[in-house]
Amino acid sequence: MHIERLALTNYRNYPSLDLSFSPKINVLIGENAQGKTNIMEAIYVLSMAKSHRTSNDRELIRWEQEYAKIEGEIQRKYGRLPLELTISKKGKKAKVNHLEQNRLSLYIGQLNVVMFAPEDLNLVKGSPQIRRRFLDMEIGQISPVYLHDLLTFQKVLKQRNAILKENRGKLDFHDVMFDIYTEQYVQVAVEIIRKRFYFMELLQKWAEPIHKGISRGLEQLKVSYGTLKELDSGQTVEEMEKIISQKLHEAKRRELERGVTLVGPHRDDLHFFVNGYDIQTYGSQGQQRTTALSLKLAEIELVKQEVGETPVLLLDDVLSELDDYRQSHLLNTMQGQVQTFVTTTNISGIDHETIRHAELFEVDAGTVFKRE
Repeated sequence: MHIERLALTNYRNYPSLDLSFSPKINVLIGENAQGKTNIMEAIYVLSMAKSHRTSNDRELIRWEQEYAKIEGEIQRKYGRLPLELTISKKGKKAKVNHLEQNRLSLYIGQLNVVMFAPEDLNLVKGSPQIRRRFLDMEIGQISPVYLHDLLTFQKVLKQRNAILKENRGKLDFHDVMFDIYTEQYVQVAVEIIRKRFYFMELLQKWAEPIHKGISRGLEQLKVSYGTLKELDSGQTVEEMEKIISQKLHEAKRRELERGVTLVGPHRDDLHFFVNGYDIQTYGSQGQQRTTALSLKLAEIELVKQEVGETPVLLLDDVLSELDDYRQSHLLNTMQGQVQTFVTTTNISGIDHETIRHAELFEVDAGTVFKRE
């Protein structure tokens, strides 16, 4: 798949913008704070209906405007697909092929993107929350059902936590609604964990050989899903539900002391091992960056396998963060295979055949023009 056209209205620093793109490589060149990343973000929002930079949708709307609109013409293997997302203070409206969708989960997945930005280098060494977000966003692209389960989980978790907070400090208590919420919580938690196990197995399958290639055959990457140690991907739904229910029962007194739910997928993590060593603790910065790059390149293959089409790759100011060898490996991988958007302040430092055949766009203070 690829993006043929992107149109913005009242988005960030763009009152109006309409661009057509190459199905191969598109490079956005300009100084910092001119609007390069805003275009990348708009493509991401068009795909995921949320930003990778902020959780406050109002920040996406141009100053003193009522709404922002992103329109895209997407070319998929079955033909052209118009997408439209309008963001206002009242919420979001999404259209697929000019038809409004009553749920965002029905919209997400029409355009698949893989974003690689400098903050993604923190995927390995950053907080567990960053890695859970990575899991949720990527699984959501290939499984709309997962997004629905995730929303249900967050809602039930909030309700369960409210009762725990209300009864905080009690040694024990009996509440029918709490028992109902706990039962619902266990059921949806299992669905999330099962999908995460499946995703991690696919990610491992693709990331291991990619990492081996980048490390010149010297390193073997192992990615594991850190959930309750009693759980594994081979268990039935019933077996998982029984384990989580038991763990919640054992944790009830501690939950009442703290007023929050202590067991479940909102506390899970990812673990990375290179040649058997935990690189989150013992790895060099180079190994951590190679792992992050391997995961992003593995995402491309994973989405391609699951969806049947190659996703769009967004490289937001990340080439400058990679050394020449990793940079060349990334550029070689994407060459001719995936539509790619690259932002940079200067292309002179990128010595690669791919860039020499790219479509170049100059970005300056919210205006964009194609370099001939």
